[in-house]
Amino acid sequence: MSDLTLVWLRRDLRLADNPALAEAAARGPVLPVYIHAPDEEAPWAPRGAQRVWLDESLRVLQASLAEFGMPLVIRQGPSLEALQTLIGETGASAVTWNRLYEPAVIERDRQIKQALRDDRLVVSSHNAALLAEPWEVATKAGDPYRVYTPFWRALSAQRMHLPVAVPDKLVGPTEAPDSLAIEQLGLRPTIGWDAGIRAAWTPGEAGAQIALQDFLDRCVDSYKQDRDWPARPGTSRLSPHLHFGEIGPRQVWQGVHEWLDGSARVGAETFLSEIGWREFAHHLLFHFPDTPSKPLDRRFEAFPWADDDQALKAWQQGQTGIPMVDAGMRELWETGWMHNRVRMVVASFLTKNLRQPWQAGAEWFWDTLVDADLASNTLGWQWTAGCGADAAPFFRIFNPSRQGERFDPEGDYVRQWVPELARLPAKHIHAPWAAPAAVCRDAGVTLGTDYPAPLVDLKESRREALAAFDAIKAQR
Repeated sequence: MSDLTLVWLRRDLRLADNPALAEAAARGPVLPVYIHAPDEEAPWAPRGAQRVWLDESLRVLQASLAEFGMPLVIRQGPSLEALQTLIGETGASAVTWNRLYEPAVIERDRQIKQALRDDRLVVSSHNAALLAEPWEVATKAGDPYRVYTPFWRALSAQRMHLPVAVPDKLVGPTEAPDSLAIEQLGLRPTIGWDAGIRAAWTPGEAGAQIALQDFLDRCVDSYKQDRDWPARPGTSRLSPHLHFGEIGPRQVWQGVHEWLDGSARVGAETFLSEIGWREFAHHLLFHFPDTPSKPLDRRFEAFPWADDDQALKAWQQGQTGIPMVDAGMRELWETGWMHNRVRMVVASFLTKNLRQPWQAGAEWFWDTLVDADLASNTLGWQWTAGCGADAAPFFRIFNPSRQGERFDPEGDYVRQWVPELARLPAKHIHAPWAAPAAVCRDAGVTLGTDYPAPLVDLKESRREALAAFDAIKAQR
Protein backbone atom coordinates (compact mmCIF):
# COMPACT_ATOMS: atom_id res chain seq x y z
CA MET A 1 0.00 0.00 0.00
CA SER A 2 1.02 3.61 -0.62
CA ASP A 3 0.75 6.57 1.72
CA LEU A 4 -2.15 7.92 -0.36
CA THR A 5 -5.29 8.95 1.56
CA LEU A 6 -8.74 8.97 0.02
CA VAL A 7 -10.78 11.96 1.20
CA TRP A 8 -14.40 10.94 0.88
CA LEU A 9 -16.32 14.16 0.28
CA ARG A 10 -20.05 14.26 0.91
CA ARG A 11 -21.73 17.47 2.11
CA ASP A 12 -18.44 19.19 2.90
CA LEU A 13 -17.82 20.66 -0.53
CA ARG A 14 -15.08 23.12 0.41
CA LEU A 15 -11.32 23.28 0.87
CA ALA A 16 -11.12 25.61 3.88
CA ASP A 17 -12.11 24.35 7.32
CA ASN A 18 -12.22 20.80 6.03
CA PRO A 19 -10.69 18.67 8.81
CA ALA A 20 -10.70 15.48 6.74
CA LEU A 21 -8.78 17.16 3.93
CA ALA A 22 -6.37 18.80 6.38
CA GLU A 23 -5.57 15.51 8.09
CA ALA A 24 -5.06 13.74 4.78
CA ALA A 25 -2.79 16.49 3.43
CA ALA A 26 -0.64 16.34 6.56
CA ARG A 27 -0.25 12.62 6.03
CA GLY A 28 0.85 12.77 2.40
CA PRO A 29 -0.71 12.52 -1.08
CA VAL A 30 -4.47 13.04 -1.26
CA LEU A 31 -7.19 11.85 -3.61
CA PRO A 32 -10.53 13.67 -3.21
CA VAL A 33 -13.46 11.39 -4.00
CA TYR A 34 -17.19 12.01 -4.40
CA ILE A 35 -19.45 8.95 -4.50
CA HIS A 36 -22.99 9.42 -5.72
CA ALA A 37 -25.14 7.02 -3.73
CA PRO A 38 -28.50 8.70 -3.03
CA ASP A 39 -30.27 5.40 -2.35
CA GLU A 40 -28.15 5.01 0.79
CA GLU A 41 -29.88 8.07 2.25
CA ALA A 42 -33.40 6.69 1.69
CA PRO A 43 -36.07 7.69 2.44
CA TRP A 44 -34.46 11.13 2.55
CA ALA A 45 -32.32 11.04 -0.58
CA PRO A 46 -31.64 14.44 -2.17
CA ARG A 47 -34.43 15.48 -4.48
CA GLY A 48 -35.37 18.19 -6.95
CA ALA A 49 -33.87 21.47 -5.87
CA GLN A 50 -31.06 19.88 -3.85
CA ARG A 51 -29.88 17.97 -6.92
CA VAL A 52 -29.74 21.21 -8.91
CA TRP A 53 -27.58 22.80 -6.23
CA LEU A 54 -25.36 19.73 -5.92
CA ASP A 55 -24.69 19.76 -9.66
CA GLU A 56 -23.43 23.34 -9.51
CA SER A 57 -21.50 22.88 -6.26
CA LEU A 58 -19.60 19.85 -7.55
CA ARG A 59 -18.55 21.80 -10.62
CA VAL A 60 -17.21 24.64 -8.47
CA LEU A 61 -15.35 22.21 -6.20
CA GLN A 62 -13.85 20.41 -9.19
CA ALA A 63 -12.56 23.74 -10.54
CA SER A 64 -11.16 24.74 -7.14
CA LEU A 65 -9.25 21.46 -6.83
CA ALA A 66 -7.97 21.82 -10.38
CA GLU A 67 -6.26 25.07 -9.35
CA PHE A 68 -4.12 22.92 -7.01
CA GLY A 69 -3.54 20.36 -9.74
CA MET A 70 -5.88 17.97 -7.93
CA PRO A 71 -8.55 15.77 -9.50
CA LEU A 72 -12.00 15.14 -8.10
CA VAL A 73 -12.74 11.49 -8.73
CA ILE A 74 -16.45 10.81 -9.07
CA ARG A 75 -17.94 7.35 -8.79
CA GLN A 76 -21.38 5.81 -8.35
CA GLY A 77 -22.31 3.83 -5.24
CA PRO A 78 -22.65 1.58 -3.37
CA SER A 79 -20.19 3.63 -1.35
CA LEU A 80 -18.27 0.79 0.28
CA GLU A 81 -17.76 -0.99 -3.03
CA ALA A 82 -16.67 2.25 -4.70
CA LEU A 83 -14.16 2.97 -1.94
CA GLN A 84 -12.78 -0.56 -1.98
CA THR A 85 -12.44 -0.42 -5.77
CA LEU A 86 -10.52 2.87 -5.55
CA ILE A 87 -8.29 1.45 -2.81
CA GLY A 88 -7.49 -1.45 -5.12
CA GLU A 89 -6.79 0.86 -8.04
CA THR A 90 -4.60 3.33 -6.13
CA GLY A 91 -3.08 1.33 -3.28
CA ALA A 92 -4.42 3.91 -0.81
CA SER A 93 -3.73 3.05 2.81
CA ALA A 94 -6.13 5.48 4.51
CA VAL A 95 -9.61 6.89 4.13
CA THR A 96 -10.96 9.95 5.92
CA TRP A 97 -14.23 11.85 5.84
CA ASN A 98 -16.32 14.41 7.72
CA ARG A 99 -19.30 13.16 9.63
CA LEU A 100 -22.98 13.47 8.73
CA TYR A 101 -25.78 13.02 11.24
CA GLU A 102 -28.87 11.63 9.51
CA PRO A 103 -29.88 8.24 10.97
CA ALA A 104 -29.48 6.22 7.76
CA VAL A 105 -26.11 7.83 7.01
CA ILE A 106 -24.79 7.27 10.53
CA GLU A 107 -25.47 3.55 10.24
CA ARG A 108 -23.99 3.34 6.73
CA ASP A 109 -20.83 5.15 7.79
CA ARG A 110 -20.47 2.93 10.85
CA GLN A 111 -20.57 -0.17 8.68
CA ILE A 112 -18.14 1.29 6.14
CA LYS A 113 -15.67 2.33 8.83
CA GLN A 114 -15.68 -1.14 10.32
CA ALA A 115 -15.34 -2.85 6.93
CA LEU A 116 -12.37 -0.67 5.92
CA ARG A 117 -10.66 -1.22 9.26
CA ASP A 118 -11.17 -4.95 8.78
CA ASP A 119 -9.31 -4.46 5.49
CA ARG A 120 -6.46 -2.93 7.56
CA LEU A 121 -7.02 0.62 6.34
CA VAL A 122 -6.42 3.66 8.52
CA VAL A 123 -9.86 5.24 8.82
CA SER A 124 -10.90 8.46 10.55
CA SER A 125 -13.88 10.79 10.61
CA HIS A 126 -14.19 14.40 11.73
CA ASN A 127 -16.63 17.14 12.65
CA ALA A 128 -16.90 19.76 9.91
CA ALA A 129 -20.63 20.46 10.00
CA LEU A 130 -21.39 21.58 13.56
CA LEU A 131 -20.04 23.77 16.32
CA ALA A 132 -20.31 20.78 18.65
CA GLU A 133 -21.14 17.13 18.18
CA PRO A 134 -24.72 16.20 19.18
CA TRP A 135 -23.38 14.05 22.04
CA GLU A 136 -21.13 16.80 23.40
CA VAL A 137 -23.98 18.91 24.80
CA ALA A 138 -26.13 17.39 27.54
CA THR A 139 -28.14 18.35 30.59
CA LYS A 140 -26.65 17.93 34.08
CA ALA A 141 -28.44 14.58 34.21
CA GLY A 142 -26.69 13.54 30.99
CA ASP A 143 -29.87 13.68 28.90
CA PRO A 144 -30.38 15.40 25.55
CA TYR A 145 -31.91 18.85 25.62
CA ARG A 146 -35.50 19.33 24.49
CA VAL A 147 -35.66 23.09 25.07
CA TYR A 148 -33.63 25.49 22.96
CA THR A 149 -32.62 28.23 25.42
CA PRO A 150 -30.74 26.05 27.93
CA PHE A 151 -29.24 24.09 25.02
CA TRP A 152 -27.88 27.27 23.45
CA ARG A 153 -26.63 28.53 26.79
CA ALA A 154 -24.72 25.27 27.34
CA LEU A 155 -23.32 25.21 23.81
CA SER A 156 -22.29 28.87 23.90
CA ALA A 157 -20.33 28.24 27.09
CA GLN A 158 -18.13 25.68 25.37
CA ARG A 159 -14.83 26.57 23.80
CA MET A 160 -15.37 27.01 20.09
CA HIS A 161 -12.82 25.37 17.83
CA LEU A 162 -11.29 27.63 15.22
CA PRO A 163 -11.70 26.71 11.56
CA VAL A 164 -8.70 25.10 9.89
CA ALA A 165 -7.12 26.72 6.85
CA VAL A 166 -6.76 25.29 3.38
CA PRO A 167 -3.72 23.00 3.52
CA ASP A 168 -0.51 24.76 2.53
CA LYS A 169 0.39 21.84 0.34
CA LEU A 170 -1.94 19.59 -1.58
CA VAL A 171 -0.32 16.73 -3.49
CA GLY A 172 -2.34 14.37 -5.61
CA PRO A 173 -1.55 10.82 -6.73
CA THR A 174 1.01 10.32 -9.45
CA GLU A 175 -1.77 8.98 -11.64
CA ALA A 176 -5.44 9.68 -11.06
CA PRO A 177 -7.93 6.87 -11.54
CA ASP A 178 -10.82 7.13 -13.96
CA SER A 179 -13.72 9.35 -13.00
CA LEU A 180 -17.29 9.86 -14.10
CA ALA A 181 -18.18 13.26 -15.49
CA ILE A 182 -20.57 15.28 -13.36
CA GLU A 183 -23.08 15.15 -16.22
CA GLN A 184 -23.24 11.37 -15.86
CA LEU A 185 -24.81 11.72 -12.41
CA GLY A 186 -28.02 13.01 -14.01
CA LEU A 187 -28.53 15.78 -11.48
CA ARG A 188 -29.90 18.34 -13.90
CA PRO A 189 -33.61 18.01 -14.77
CA THR A 190 -34.50 17.13 -18.33
CA ILE A 191 -37.21 19.80 -18.28
CA GLY A 192 -35.69 23.18 -17.45
CA TRP A 193 -37.75 24.08 -14.38
CA ASP A 194 -34.58 25.01 -12.53
CA ALA A 195 -33.77 28.29 -14.32
CA GLY A 196 -35.07 30.37 -11.42
CA ILE A 197 -32.90 28.52 -8.93
CA ARG A 198 -29.78 28.96 -11.03
CA ALA A 199 -30.53 32.65 -11.48
CA ALA A 200 -31.06 33.23 -7.75
CA TRP A 201 -27.96 31.57 -6.32
CA THR A 202 -24.20 31.19 -6.63
CA PRO A 203 -23.40 27.72 -5.27
CA GLY A 204 -19.89 26.84 -4.18
CA GLU A 205 -17.30 27.81 -1.60
CA ALA A 206 -16.54 31.23 -3.09
CA GLY A 207 -20.26 32.01 -3.33
CA ALA A 208 -20.68 31.10 0.34
CA GLN A 209 -17.87 33.41 1.41
CA ILE A 210 -19.30 36.25 -0.66
CA ALA A 211 -22.73 35.69 0.89
CA LEU A 212 -21.28 35.80 4.41
CA GLN A 213 -19.28 38.95 3.76
CA ASP A 214 -22.21 40.66 2.07
CA PHE A 215 -24.42 39.86 5.04
CA LEU A 216 -21.85 41.23 7.49
CA ASP A 217 -21.36 44.37 5.42
CA ARG A 218 -25.04 45.14 4.82
CA CYS A 219 -27.44 43.33 7.10
CA VAL A 220 -26.13 41.98 10.36
CA ASP A 221 -26.54 45.17 12.41
CA SER A 222 -30.25 45.36 11.56
CA TYR A 223 -30.78 41.60 11.51
CA LYS A 224 -32.96 41.45 14.64
CA GLN A 225 -35.52 43.78 13.04
CA ASP A 226 -35.18 43.10 9.33
CA ARG A 227 -35.09 39.29 9.43
CA ASP A 228 -38.90 39.20 9.76
CA TRP A 229 -39.63 41.35 6.68
CA PRO A 230 -39.67 39.13 3.57
CA ALA A 231 -39.42 42.00 1.10
CA ARG A 232 -36.17 43.23 2.67
CA PRO A 233 -32.73 41.67 2.09
CA GLY A 234 -32.35 41.21 5.84
CA THR A 235 -31.21 37.59 6.15
CA SER A 236 -27.92 35.87 5.39
CA ARG A 237 -29.24 33.31 2.85
CA LEU A 238 -26.41 31.05 4.01
CA SER A 239 -28.62 28.02 4.69
CA PRO A 240 -27.97 26.13 1.42
CA HIS A 241 -24.25 26.88 1.63
CA LEU A 242 -24.22 25.46 5.16
CA HIS A 243 -26.24 22.41 4.14
CA PHE A 244 -23.83 21.46 1.38
CA GLY A 245 -20.81 22.30 3.49
CA GLU A 246 -19.56 25.06 1.22
CA ILE A 247 -19.05 26.98 4.44
CA GLY A 248 -18.95 25.65 7.98
CA PRO A 249 -20.55 27.05 11.14
CA ARG A 250 -17.11 27.61 12.67
CA GLN A 251 -16.25 29.87 9.75
CA VAL A 252 -19.50 31.76 10.23
CA TRP A 253 -18.89 32.03 13.97
CA GLN A 254 -15.38 33.34 13.42
CA GLY A 255 -16.48 35.74 10.69
CA VAL A 256 -19.15 37.29 12.89
CA HIS A 257 -16.82 37.65 15.88
CA GLU A 258 -14.09 39.20 13.75
CA TRP A 259 -16.66 41.67 12.47
CA LEU A 260 -17.76 42.41 16.05
CA ASP A 261 -14.11 43.02 17.06
CA GLY A 262 -14.92 42.70 20.74
CA SER A 263 -18.09 44.77 20.69
CA ALA A 264 -21.58 43.46 21.49
CA ARG A 265 -24.33 44.08 18.99
CA VAL A 266 -27.84 42.71 19.18
CA GLY A 267 -28.13 41.92 15.47
CA ALA A 268 -25.03 39.73 15.45
CA GLU A 269 -26.00 37.98 18.66
CA THR A 270 -29.46 37.26 17.27
CA PHE A 271 -27.93 35.87 14.09
CA LEU A 272 -25.59 33.57 16.01
CA SER A 273 -28.56 32.31 18.00
CA GLU A 274 -30.08 31.22 14.67
CA ILE A 275 -26.93 29.20 14.01
CA GLY A 276 -27.74 27.77 17.44
CA TRP A 277 -31.15 26.63 16.22
CA ARG A 278 -29.39 24.70 13.44
CA GLU A 279 -27.22 23.03 16.08
CA PHE A 280 -30.32 22.27 18.18
CA ALA A 281 -31.98 20.67 15.17
CA HIS A 282 -29.05 18.28 14.70
CA HIS A 283 -28.95 17.59 18.43
CA LEU A 284 -32.61 16.54 18.33
CA LEU A 285 -32.31 14.46 15.17
CA PHE A 286 -29.36 12.54 16.59
CA HIS A 287 -31.09 11.76 19.88
CA PHE A 288 -34.60 11.28 18.46
CA PRO A 289 -33.94 9.68 15.05
CA ASP A 290 -37.56 8.80 14.27
CA THR A 291 -38.76 12.42 14.35
CA PRO A 292 -38.59 13.00 10.55
CA SER A 293 -41.76 10.93 10.34
CA LYS A 294 -43.11 10.71 13.90
CA PRO A 295 -44.07 13.53 16.29
CA LEU A 296 -41.89 13.97 19.34
CA ASP A 297 -45.09 14.67 21.27
CA ARG A 298 -46.72 11.27 20.84
CA ARG A 299 -50.19 12.67 21.48
CA PHE A 300 -50.14 13.94 17.92
CA GLU A 301 -50.11 10.41 16.54
CA ALA A 302 -53.85 10.49 17.27
CA PHE A 303 -54.46 13.98 15.86
CA PRO A 304 -57.46 14.01 13.48
CA TRP A 305 -55.78 15.37 10.37
CA ALA A 306 -58.03 16.17 7.42
CA ASP A 307 -57.77 14.15 4.21
CA ASP A 308 -57.90 16.67 1.39
CA ASP A 309 -55.53 16.15 -1.53
CA GLN A 310 -56.98 19.13 -3.37
CA ALA A 311 -56.23 21.46 -0.49
CA LEU A 312 -52.67 20.13 -0.28
CA LYS A 313 -52.20 20.62 -4.02
CA ALA A 314 -53.54 24.17 -3.88
CA TRP A 315 -51.10 24.94 -1.07
CA GLN A 316 -48.21 23.45 -3.03
CA GLN A 317 -49.06 25.51 -6.10
CA GLY A 318 -49.61 28.80 -4.28
CA GLN A 319 -53.31 28.86 -5.12
CA THR A 320 -54.91 28.99 -1.67
CA GLY A 321 -56.47 32.43 -2.03
CA ILE A 322 -54.42 33.66 0.95
CA PRO A 323 -51.88 36.13 -0.52
CA MET A 324 -49.08 35.78 2.04
CA VAL A 325 -49.24 31.99 1.80
CA ASP A 326 -49.36 31.96 -1.99
CA ALA A 327 -46.47 34.42 -2.26
CA GLY A 328 -44.30 32.17 -0.12
CA MET A 329 -45.15 29.00 -2.00
CA ARG A 330 -44.45 30.65 -5.34
CA GLU A 331 -41.15 32.07 -4.11
CA LEU A 332 -40.25 28.53 -3.05
CA TRP A 333 -41.07 27.04 -6.44
CA GLU A 334 -39.24 29.73 -8.38
CA THR A 335 -36.07 30.08 -6.29
CA GLY A 336 -35.83 26.93 -4.15
CA TRP A 337 -35.97 29.04 -1.00
CA MET A 338 -38.47 30.81 1.21
CA HIS A 339 -38.05 33.52 3.81
CA ASN A 340 -38.13 32.05 7.32
CA ARG A 341 -41.01 34.20 8.60
CA VAL A 342 -43.05 33.07 5.62
CA ARG A 343 -42.05 29.44 6.21
CA MET A 344 -43.74 29.65 9.59
CA VAL A 345 -46.81 31.27 8.06
CA VAL A 346 -47.28 28.71 5.29
CA ALA A 347 -46.59 25.81 7.66
CA SER A 348 -49.11 27.08 10.19
CA PHE A 349 -51.71 27.53 7.47
CA LEU A 350 -51.18 23.99 6.16
CA THR A 351 -51.19 22.21 9.52
CA LYS A 352 -53.81 24.28 11.33
CA ASN A 353 -56.11 26.07 8.92
CA LEU A 354 -56.09 23.23 6.38
CA ARG A 355 -55.34 20.55 9.02
CA GLN A 356 -53.04 18.66 6.68
CA PRO A 357 -50.36 16.51 8.36
CA TRP A 358 -47.06 18.22 8.95
CA GLN A 359 -45.29 15.29 7.29
CA ALA A 360 -46.90 16.27 3.96
CA GLY A 361 -45.49 19.76 4.29
CA ALA A 362 -42.07 18.44 5.25
CA GLU A 363 -42.09 16.19 2.17
CA TRP A 364 -42.90 19.13 -0.12
CA PHE A 365 -40.18 21.27 1.39
CA TRP A 366 -37.79 18.37 0.96
CA ASP A 367 -38.61 18.30 -2.75
CA THR A 368 -38.41 22.02 -3.37
CA LEU A 369 -35.91 23.65 -0.99
CA VAL A 370 -32.27 24.05 -1.98
CA ASP A 371 -31.47 24.14 1.74
CA ALA A 372 -33.58 21.08 2.57
CA ASP A 373 -31.80 19.77 5.64
CA LEU A 374 -33.37 16.81 7.43
CA ALA A 375 -32.63 18.11 10.91
CA SER A 376 -33.80 21.69 10.32
CA ASN A 377 -36.77 20.66 8.17
CA THR A 378 -37.96 18.27 10.88
CA LEU A 379 -37.50 20.78 13.68
CA GLY A 380 -39.26 23.54 11.76
CA TRP A 381 -42.31 21.52 10.84
CA GLN A 382 -42.72 19.92 14.25
CA TRP A 383 -42.23 23.32 15.90
CA THR A 384 -44.98 24.92 13.83
CA ALA A 385 -47.32 21.95 14.14
CA GLY A 386 -46.91 22.08 17.92
CA CYS A 387 -45.67 18.51 18.28
CA GLY A 388 -41.90 18.90 18.56
CA ALA A 389 -39.24 19.96 21.04
CA ASP A 390 -39.70 23.47 22.44
CA ALA A 391 -42.55 23.80 19.96
CA ALA A 392 -44.93 26.67 19.57
CA PRO A 393 -48.11 25.68 21.41
CA PHE A 394 -50.74 24.30 19.07
CA PHE A 395 -53.11 27.14 19.86
CA ARG A 396 -50.56 29.59 18.43
CA ILE A 397 -52.03 29.82 14.95
CA PHE A 398 -50.54 32.43 12.65
CA ASN A 399 -53.13 34.58 10.94
CA PRO A 400 -51.51 34.95 7.50
CA SER A 401 -53.38 38.16 6.70
CA ARG A 402 -52.26 39.84 9.90
CA GLN A 403 -48.73 38.53 9.40
CA GLY A 404 -48.75 40.16 5.99
CA GLU A 405 -50.09 43.44 7.34
CA ARG A 406 -47.39 43.45 10.02
CA PHE A 407 -44.33 42.31 8.07
CA ASP A 408 -45.26 43.29 4.51
CA PRO A 409 -47.31 46.43 5.18
CA GLU A 410 -46.94 47.90 1.70
CA GLY A 411 -47.54 44.55 0.05
CA ASP A 412 -44.20 44.54 -1.77
CA TYR A 413 -43.57 40.84 -1.14
CA VAL A 414 -47.04 39.83 -2.29
CA ARG A 415 -46.84 42.06 -5.36
CA GLN A 416 -43.57 40.40 -6.38
CA TRP A 417 -44.84 36.84 -6.16
CA VAL A 418 -48.59 37.23 -6.72
CA PRO A 419 -48.68 39.74 -9.58
CA GLU A 420 -52.43 39.18 -10.08
CA LEU A 421 -52.92 41.34 -6.99
CA ALA A 422 -50.28 43.97 -7.80
CA ARG A 423 -52.78 46.78 -8.36
CA LEU A 424 -54.62 46.30 -5.09
CA PRO A 425 -53.94 49.01 -2.51
CA ALA A 426 -51.81 47.99 0.47
CA LYS A 427 -54.85 48.24 2.75
CA HIS A 428 -56.50 45.29 0.99
CA ILE A 429 -53.71 43.27 -0.57
CA HIS A 430 -53.46 40.80 2.30
CA ALA A 431 -57.21 40.14 2.44
CA PRO A 432 -58.66 40.76 -1.03
CA TRP A 433 -61.86 38.89 -0.11
CA ALA A 434 -62.66 41.67 2.34
CA ALA A 435 -62.03 44.50 -0.14
CA PRO A 436 -65.01 46.46 -1.53
CA ALA A 437 -66.12 45.27 -4.94
CA ALA A 438 -65.18 48.60 -6.50
CA VAL A 439 -61.62 48.35 -5.18
CA CYS A 440 -61.22 44.86 -6.66
CA ARG A 441 -62.74 45.98 -9.94
CA ASP A 442 -60.39 48.95 -10.22
CA ALA A 443 -57.43 46.63 -9.50
CA GLY A 444 -58.55 44.15 -12.15
CA VAL A 445 -59.16 41.40 -9.62
CA THR A 446 -62.13 39.05 -9.76
CA LEU A 447 -61.91 36.46 -7.00
CA GLY A 448 -62.41 32.97 -8.36
CA THR A 449 -61.28 34.09 -11.82
CA ASP A 450 -58.10 36.18 -11.64
CA TYR A 451 -57.17 34.93 -8.20
CA PRO A 452 -58.67 32.12 -6.09
CA ALA A 453 -61.20 32.73 -3.38
CA PRO A 454 -59.84 31.60 0.00
CA LEU A 455 -59.79 27.84 0.48
CA VAL A 456 -61.02 28.27 4.04
CA ASP A 457 -62.34 30.94 6.34
CA LEU A 458 -59.44 31.83 8.62
CA LYS A 459 -61.53 32.26 11.77
CA GLU A 460 -63.64 29.15 11.27
CA SER A 461 -60.69 26.95 10.33
CA ARG A 462 -58.85 28.18 13.42
CA ARG A 463 -61.82 27.20 15.57
CA GLU A 464 -61.90 23.74 13.97
CA ALA A 465 -58.17 23.26 14.52
CA LEU A 466 -58.47 24.10 18.21
CA ALA A 467 -61.41 21.71 18.55
CA ALA A 468 -59.30 18.97 16.94
CA PHE A 469 -56.49 19.64 19.40
CA ASP A 470 -58.94 19.47 22.31
CA ALA A 471 -59.56 15.85 21.32
CA ILE A 472 -55.95 14.84 22.01
CA LYS A 473 -54.46 17.35 24.44
CA ALA A 474 -55.54 15.44 27.55
CA GLN A 475 -53.65 12.32 26.44
CA ARG A 476 -50.37 11.37 28.07
